[in-house]
Amino acid sequence: MHSHPTLYLTQGSGNSIKPALVVRQLNRQVSIKYLDVLAGETRESAFLQLNPLGVVPYITLPNGIGLGESNAIAWYLAEGSKLVPDTELGRAETIAWMNFEQTALEANISPLRFFTTIAPELGAEHEHMFPVWREKGNGGLTRLNDHLNKRDFITEYGYCVADIAVFGYTHLAEEAGFDLSAYPNVQQWINRLADQPGYQSINVLLDGINTDDTSIAA
Repeated sequence: MHSHPTLYLTQGSGNSIKPALVVRQLNRQVSIKYLDVLAGETRESAFLQLNPLGVVPYITLPNGIGLGESNAIAWYLAEGSKLVPDTELGRAETIAWMNFEQTALEANISPLRFFTTIAPELGAEHEHMFPVWREKGNGGLTRLNDHLNKRDFITEYGYCVADIAVFGYTHLAEEAGFDLSAYPNVQQWINRLADQPGYQSINVLLDGINTDDTSIAA
């Protein structure tokens, strides 16, 4: 049994980058295990015993307790650090924007990206949803762009886990066919996040190398 958590991720995932970026920026002590979703590794019995839902990201703690949901894992790993706002309102705003990310952004950008870019051969039966996801996704990006009109980060606190959560799929939106040039405030915010200490791009951060090292390599 590890004396530190084990974080299960998959390459290229906007949900997996959230806890991975927290680990990287805080140098948290974790072991990283990558599972290939397309190859069915999250549906194999060994992982299903850990997480019956068979999805990643997922984290198991040294006491055997597991935790799912990308934003919850990111929050858990960021707890007590500079990435969690130090006011009640700041934390509440963070939760509000994490909920927004999952309902207005991830829920629309992620399936469009998956069925048009990652696995287009699986997309035919979902094509009727493409315009729905696109309209709702653009609505979410519009709201985010308006919110960022006169602020640098998601909350008044400054760069925090709310930004990491919203960043997850927003910065991948063009891979789903969204035109981010229509959202200049969002583009500038993405650039600000990429300038944060310890930032790595998704292709570098989620390089798919399983490791028992106690942090994601610098």
